[in-house]
Amino acid sequence: MSIPELYGMLGSSMVMQRVFALITQAARTNYPVLITGATGTGKEMAARAIHQLSKRAKNPFVVINCGAIAENLVESELFGHEKGAFTGAIKQHIGKFEQANSGTVFLDEIGELPLAMQVKLLRVLQESTIERVGGRGTIKLDVRVVAATNVDLEEAVETGRFRDDLFFRINVFNVHLPRLKDRGEDILLIARHFLEEERRRMGLSRLSFSTEAIVALQAHSWPGNVRELKNRIRQAIALKSGDSNGPGVIDPKDLGLFVRSSDKTVHGEVGILPLREARARAEKDAVLKALSLTGNNISKAAKLLEISRPTLHDLINKYGLREK
Repeated sequence: MSIPELYGMLGSSMVMQRVFALITQAARTNYPVLITGATGTGKEMAARAIHQLSKRAKNPFVVINCGAIAENLVESELFGHEKGAFTGAIKQHIGKFEQANSGTVFLDEIGELPLAMQVKLLRVLQESTIERVGGRGTIKLDVRVVAATNVDLEEAVETGRFRDDLFFRINVFNVHLPRLKDRGEDILLIARHFLEEERRRMGLSRLSFSTEAIVALQAHSWPGNVRELKNRIRQAIALKSGDSNGPGVIDPKDLGLFVRSSDKTVHGEVGILPLREARARAEKDAVLKALSLTGNNISKAAKLLEISRPTLHDLINKYGLREK
């Protein structure tokens, strides 16, 4: 049976099927797209899927990590510079936007963009032109913008860290990626896919998950999402490939996961958690669910939970749910 996928994104759960439908719809337009979701949920893969499904697929797809560029170099990296524009500018430099002409530019972690650059980016989106640093004229471009963030941009707007006019400009079409823990059957589907992919890549003959490993995979909260899952499987395979007995069955300890006896299902009997712990787990799960459904929008999540924003902030801090 084939695995449901969209340009490398795997998922048979209803929530991911809705994401695939949204990506397909977004690809048919030329509007800016804002992809939201926690770290490790696959935002760049979603952006690439939008590009590959669009009429721009044969043209460049250029990635810009807004949080990884020094503030004094952001404008030059995005829009380029002319020779002699500043100390060290020994030759003309073509910026990322110009490199992406006729294609798609992916602004990853756009919430990290300095306010001064947000103003210039807004002008580029409005006028479809750029000016290289030190340049004397404008350059007309045809670029589709897809942006991504793991922070609540609406809250950033409220606190003055992000411009509201830029937010509305990039948020024409929103695609929210759910956390792995909210994707049900996708956890095992993706785990088995990664396991088989790595097994073939390393030329191993046999490898599978033990029953205990399957329980552990399903019980884990996956704070690092799909990225964490892939890394844990690679870790397990590295341990097994160095085993003198050769590769075989992967156990929870190989994955760095541990399942308490109260979490296991043994001969059809499920252990009972202490009431205080069960309440805390339910409370944490409810907060995570609300944040996932609202794209980490604090105001909307608080309304869903029927609590105040300060109370939600307290719960987020209590359970360590803030993004790193």
